[in-house]
Amino acid sequence: MNESSSNQSRPCVLVFSGLDPSGGAGIQADIEAIGATGVHALSVITALTVQDNDKVYAVNSVDADIIARQADVLVQKIPVAAVKIGIVGNRANAEAIADVIRRLRLKQPDLPVVLDTVLGSGHGFALSDGLPEYALSPLIGLATLITPNLPEAKRLYPRSDDIEKQAKYLLSLGARDVLVKGGHGNDVNSVVNCWFTGKRSKEWKWTRIAGEFHGTGCTLASAIAGYLACGMSMETALEKGQELTQTALAQAFSVANGQKIPGRHICREF
Repeated sequence: MNESSSNQSRPCVLVFSGLDPSGGAGIQADIEAIGATGVHALSVITALTVQDNDKVYAVNSVDADIIARQADVLVQKIPVAAVKIGIVGNRANAEAIADVIRRLRLKQPDLPVVLDTVLGSGHGFALSDGLPEYALSPLIGLATLITPNLPEAKRLYPRSDDIEKQAKYLLSLGARDVLVKGGHGNDVNSVVNCWFTGKRSKEWKWTRIAGEFHGTGCTLASAIAGYLACGMSMETALEKGQELTQTALAQAFSVANGQKIPGRHICREF
C-alpha cells in the first residue's frame, strides 16, 4: 500500500438498522448503498430478523443498552457526518438512539439525520414490538429528513389521504424535510416522489421499473444519507439518491423466486 492510499479517509454515516439475513434490505442494504456514495457506514444493529427475500417471519429487538454502548464507542473516536435510521425494534431502542443524536448535536447542531419510517414489511409484517408508530415517535422531531412511502405516510397521519397534509403534519412535529415515496402508487408506468420542506415542495417522476424488489426504501434513504454526509444540499442529495436507487433497481438480480435484490454494488462512485 502506498502512502497516498494509506492516508485516504471517508466521511462516515452512523446507521441504526435491523439485520436481514437475505441481504436485500436492512443493514446490508444500508452498508452497500452508503458505500456506493463513497462514504463509510458505521453499523449498529437494532433488531435480528427471520426473513427471506419475500417475507418476514419474526423480529427480535436488540437490548437498548447494547445499542447505546455500540454507538457510544463509535462516536467517541470516529467523526460522524450523518445518521441514518431504519427499523428501531421498539420504543426503548428509539429513545436510546434519540439520546445518541442529541449528544452528537451538542457539537454538531446541523448533523443530518435521515429517518426511514419502516412500519412494516412489504407484506405487512410489523417490524417493531407494539405499535410501530409509537416506537418511532421519539425520533420524528429529531429528523432532518423523513422518507415514508405512501402507506406509511397514511399510517402516520390517518386523518387525510392528501400527501401534502400528511407531510405537513410530520413537519409540524419537528422534521425539517419529508420525502413521500410513490412506489406504492397506482401508476403502472411511473413513480412520483414528493419532497416537502417549509413552504416549498418539489416532485420527481421516474420510470417504473418492472418487477418487485427487496430493500428499495433502505437503498434510497441510505444513499441520501451518504450524499448528505458528503456535504451536499438536501435537494442535490435527494436527486442523486433517487438516481442511484433507479440504477440499482435497473441492475437488480435474483437470489431465488420472488423479489429481486437491488444491484447497489453497480453504483460505486469511487
